[in-house]
Amino acid sequence: MADNLVAKIFKEHMVGGSLEPGEEVALRIDQTLLQDATGTMACLQFERMGVDRVRVPFAVQYVDHNIIQLDHKNPDDHRFLQAFAAKYGIHFSRPGNGICHYLHVERFARPGATLIGADSHTTSSGALGSIAIGAGGLDVALVMAGQPFQTPAPKVVGVELTGRLSDWVTPKDVILELLRRRGVRGGLNRIFEFYGEGVKTIDVTGRTTICNMIAELGATTGIFPSDERTREWLEAQQRPDDFVELAADEGASYDEHEHIALDELEPLIARPHSPGNVVKVEEVAGTKVAQVCIGSSVNSGFDDLAVAAAVLRGKVVHPDLVMTVTPGSRQILDSIARTGVYSDLVLAGARMLEPVCGPCVGMGQAPPSDSVSVRTFNRNFPGRSGTMNDQVYLTTPTVAAATALRGVITDPRELGEYPELPEAPANPEVDDRQILAPAPPEEAAGIEIPRGPNIKPPPEAPELPDSLACTVTIVVEDDISTGDLAPDGVEVMAYRSNIPEIAKYTFRRFDPDYHEKAQRMAPGFIVGGHNYGQGSSREHAALAPLHLGIRAVIAKSFARIHRRNLISQGILPLRFKDEDDYERFEQGQKWELPEIRERLERGEEEVPLRSEGGEEITLLAEFSPREREILLAGGVLRMLRREGGGQPEGAERVSGEAER
Repeated sequence: MADNLVAKIFKEHMVGGSLEPGEEVALRIDQTLLQDATGTMACLQFERMGVDRVRVPFAVQYVDHNIIQLDHKNPDDHRFLQAFAAKYGIHFSRPGNGICHYLHVERFARPGATLIGADSHTTSSGALGSIAIGAGGLDVALVMAGQPFQTPAPKVVGVELTGRLSDWVTPKDVILELLRRRGVRGGLNRIFEFYGEGVKTIDVTGRTTICNMIAELGATTGIFPSDERTREWLEAQQRPDDFVELAADEGASYDEHEHIALDELEPLIARPHSPGNVVKVEEVAGTKVAQVCIGSSVNSGFDDLAVAAAVLRGKVVHPDLVMTVTPGSRQILDSIARTGVYSDLVLAGARMLEPVCGPCVGMGQAPPSDSVSVRTFNRNFPGRSGTMNDQVYLTTPTVAAATALRGVITDPRELGEYPELPEAPANPEVDDRQILAPAPPEEAAGIEIPRGPNIKPPPEAPELPDSLACTVTIVVEDDISTGDLAPDGVEVMAYRSNIPEIAKYTFRRFDPDYHEKAQRMAPGFIVGGHNYGQGSSREHAALAPLHLGIRAVIAKSFARIHRRNLISQGILPLRFKDEDDYERFEQGQKWELPEIRERLERGEEEVPLRSEGGEEITLLAEFSPREREILLAGGVLRMLRREGGGQPEGAERVSGEAER
């Protein structure tokens, strides 16, 4: 049988389950990734498992999100994470070294490997032929403790690329085109595998851009074959031994198909407030702009910055806007400095930022009130920039550069001939001195981990009771993001290690007093529409509601990672059988899930919900046997303790020595 690339890697790493779409499969994991905004909570949960050393072959902790050190909170987190990494066998990338996704592609991702990361854009490493999946921090902690990653086997969408991109059109337009076709819900429980003769025309940084934003489709991940472009990249990164050629078998089958003719693509842009709200740039051309931001984990490679410098060379950024540029890593920073790209951007008036996530997650450089910001980033959810009434457009480096020059959204093809770009250094500065190896096991026991006053242990849910009576604390719309539940920005993200404090910002965009109301109403329900919990993998979006007394979320549909995080923390994610029943709910109503514990134990997939007035609707409790065990116990950690530090039924322990 001819296998696609996803099936090949899954079969190589399967330790249990089935590859039939929808059935659970257990995978052996080669690498884990943490970043500082999710890492502290993941590490605190790892400690509760009683494991003295990571049991995955390679683990790395990056510091790239919470880097604005307004007071003690962020530096205390970084100090905690550095000591934790040294003690437990995790490599540690120091602040300012680079954005985790770009750095991982540079230094560690490899063809055929499996990677689980506590960040939704972990998918970036699919550029090198890895199966790279974003997950909540607790899921990553479980993998670090030696357990397999269990997930519903996804459908595989084959995306055939033909032709070659035209001048001014970039790999970012490929993923924007997929978002235009499918929207932000069109990838749920799917992996997108790219193949075809057009693949070889896209280099690794372009593939990184596409795989990074595959997360915006709600997809499990994306993957490219490992080919000659992969070999070139790994040789430049001084990792030639990591190369192995990997591709789908001739005649491989896929569950679904897409075809993109690269030469037919035009410059695209996503309007506010969704990455799926994609149109041709010409449809919004002429819109006045106050800010242009180039960089972030999705467009911070050498060519991304070089084309902006070429457009602006000898010119000046339009006086009515401000422009920022963020390189992806110290290596890119060195490359743009050596080739003159840096000086061209500085002379044009761009504000040059350090290689961290920065404005992509609201870490400074927020746009002015009621203004348009054009960004090469991956998300434009309301308020993510740090300005609550922002108007953020997502686009490519070529469109952003043309816009910076003219002051209004501009189709770059209006600039005429495509500029000549400087070549990236053939041998970039490969310097791993800012990535600290963990202490050897014989020294680790003596390491003390400092804990600042902002670092608080995460909450845990109680065991599921026989019946669950709750109050509706809020009713929200479709496409609620994890940023609505645990917002981005300097003010809020400083509390990523402190659930009681970050919970005060839950649903702030809808109701500034929500946290007080939820606590008064506890135990509570949240009622939502479609795609509830889209976006980031942050488990704070489950932990903060848990702290406020939320015991269940009832929605029309759930985003993959957030649904998993709710279950892991002991919160019931239930779907409407009849979506019209959504209209029955109002804040303050009291409803009950009668005999819910017994119904889950029996494996019932339809459960009743009864109102105080006696009306009844049917909800869907579509859980695997493993998920039911977790929910009955009150979350993964309670279940593990109940089993004496064991693992969920049917899971095999997978371990290996921690090594680079």
